[in-house]
Amino acid sequence: MDELDSLFVNGRVITPDGPLDGDVAVGVTDGTIAAIGTPASLPSADRVVDLDGQYLLPGVVDCHVHTRSPGDEHKEDWTTITRAAAAGGVTTLIAMPNTDPIVSTPDRLRRVYEIADRDALVDFQSYGVLTAENTAQVTPLAEAGAAGYKVFLGTTFGEIEPPNDGQLFDAMKEIAETGLRVGFHEENDDILSFYEAETKAAGRNRALDHARSRPVVAEAEAVQRTTLFSEHTGCPVHMFHLSSGTAAEIVARGKARGVNVSAETCPHYLWFDEDVYAEKGNAARVQPPIRSTAERDRLWEVGIDGDGVDCVATDHAPHTDEEKGLSDPFGNTWESISGFVGVETEVPAMATFVDEGRLSLGEWIRLHCVRPAKLWGLYPQKGSLQVGTDADFTVVDPAVEWTLDRRSLHSKSTATPFDGARFRGRATMTVVRGSVVYAEGEVLASPGDGERVPVGETVDASALE
Repeated sequence: MDELDSLFVNGRVITPDGPLDGDVAVGVTDGTIAAIGTPASLPSADRVVDLDGQYLLPGVVDCHVHTRSPGDEHKEDWTTITRAAAAGGVTTLIAMPNTDPIVSTPDRLRRVYEIADRDALVDFQSYGVLTAENTAQVTPLAEAGAAGYKVFLGTTFGEIEPPNDGQLFDAMKEIAETGLRVGFHEENDDILSFYEAETKAAGRNRALDHARSRPVVAEAEAVQRTTLFSEHTGCPVHMFHLSSGTAAEIVARGKARGVNVSAETCPHYLWFDEDVYAEKGNAARVQPPIRSTAERDRLWEVGIDGDGVDCVATDHAPHTDEEKGLSDPFGNTWESISGFVGVETEVPAMATFVDEGRLSLGEWIRLHCVRPAKLWGLYPQKGSLQVGTDADFTVVDPAVEWTLDRRSLHSKSTATPFDGARFRGRATMTVVRGSVVYAEGEVLASPGDGERVPVGETVDASALE
């Protein structure tokens, strides 16, 4: 073997089965992993990177972010979100399509790719949206390279009209033919509208009131309905930002019947319960909302420790302090907007769960690297740590203890309920296709360094390892 470009040594290489035994190094040439073995067995390299005993993970894939570009760049843009991703240890992002304009046609998808090609610091993909108006665009969006589709069943930022059940069922037959997956904002909008109106009429306007106006049954019904549609169409389906153990149980039951249904949850649903609203107010306002202690604990039990959740993502949803109402976070919740940033807190949150014994290292890798790449057709190029695949690494110091100050975040908007949270573990280096894009507290990549990831085959979630 010829001389390597880079050799990463003295780290603990983490795979889905846990840490590799012994002294293991990873060699990189031309942006791909060229060799994995003992340092003595590998060729010399132009550059040797000493990881000083830290974890070397496959690059983290966040399959649920809102870039706000095009159309709402005052909140975020492709440069700022990918700068934040690099600083947070995230090597690949998949962007949501509720931009302005929404990503409902091939031309609009290509425009997103053009912007990201110019501005992104890490690698990327994008979903296309499925609405009441564009069901004819299913196959054209697939041919244009979309990672999959997003349907907004419940009210959210952008007020996108979903297809009715007949349109959705029919479109899912065509999606099944493309081989792609369709994901849902899975809340029943009729239930949401009824309880929001009732809550407002009663004069209840705290952040907790907003949360309880979006009850668990709204999420559970949407999961049940779309899982049933999947069973009858053969269309792979995904539940974005699953927030409750009740809904995770429905996913697990679907898988047990052989339905190709997958789900993600977010660190904030695993970390917080409803008490966060008394402490953080509208800074924690999000849709679907953070749930009760019982639902959070059940989410861990049947979701993370069972078969109800396949992966972790952030729903990174930046809004300005003014839009969140942070000058008075305990003010009228109906004057605040839902969502907050997450790409710089997901790795430390997951590392903290590992430190606390809630997760093994192998489970973390499956949730945060391997499965998101498999579900959206990016594996093994992303998330695998295999010879011949992209040399994407997330390097984590598991021992460092630190407290988040949101003023240190790299996003354009920095509202987060994790402000002031105490973590154990932190991303110290991020490597994308062999290039170190973040190290020693500095973002080293430039806009345009990120590349679009081609989409290949997805997996059957009912048989996902």
